Amino acid sequence: MAGFAEAPFASGFSDRIFDAVVFDFDGVIVDTERIIYQVWTDTFAHYGCSLTLEEWSSCVGTDRGFDPFKTLRERSSFPVPSPAELQRRIDRAEELLFEDLSPLPGIRDWIEGAELLDMRVAIASSSPSSWVESRLADAGLERRFVVVSCRDARLAAKPAPDLYLDACARLHVEPPRAIAVEDSPNGLIAARAAGLARVAVPNTVTKGLDLSDADLVLDSLAAMSLEEAARRLSQDRDRSRHDQNREAASGE
Repeated sequence: MAGFAEAPFASGFSDRIFDAVVFDFDGVIVDTERIIYQVWTDTFAHYGCSLTLEEWSSCVGTDRGFDPFKTLRERSSFPVPSPAELQRRIDRAEELLFEDLSPLPGIRDWIEGAELLDMRVAIASSSPSSWVESRLADAGLERRFVVVSCRDARLAAKPAPDLYLDACARLHVEPPRAIAVEDSPNGLIAARAAGLARVAVPNTVTKGLDLSDADLVLDSLAAMSLEEAARRLSQDRDRSRHDQNREAASGE
């Protein structure tokens, strides 16, 4: 992807367990999920119908499931323009709200913490690369990620593990040595399938969803440093291995 450098091969691993952190994008790095949902609820209201948070949240982190265009046509009390025209109107409304876009709390701290810990940083997003690149520029973060892996014809959207596997491969890091930061069940399922440790940071759109696939849940990345999160995930992994070994030994 233009504008993003590929990581060189690692010269060797230290005693630490994690060598990379891979962020989801929408709702984790910037608060786009809330803005997009707001624009769609306003659009539904404009056409005399409503959209619930439960309906919308089911499609967060993926390109599958709930179809807002189809649902709007089914519920609207008034004629709805073509999908292309409606998308243009949606895009214009979103762009106005994205003008003051800034990184969510703790994001810059985690990026800087990764740099201090010599950990590589990447993005794995179900959004297209053009969207991610534009929003990164809006937030002033366009040069902070070594790898940006986005959904395309080759890589399936989450909950498929493709994006995380691609990000780790391009970072030259084994997936178990990477931490995924997610805000949705679809993203957590993808990260687990790929083999990454998982931190969940729910936002206003996803806070009511099932995030039980996470190894660690934080209200905000500002609530804990990357170093502390990595330490806790490492301890949890050690305990899990100990429990597995004990169970195996007791079954012999």
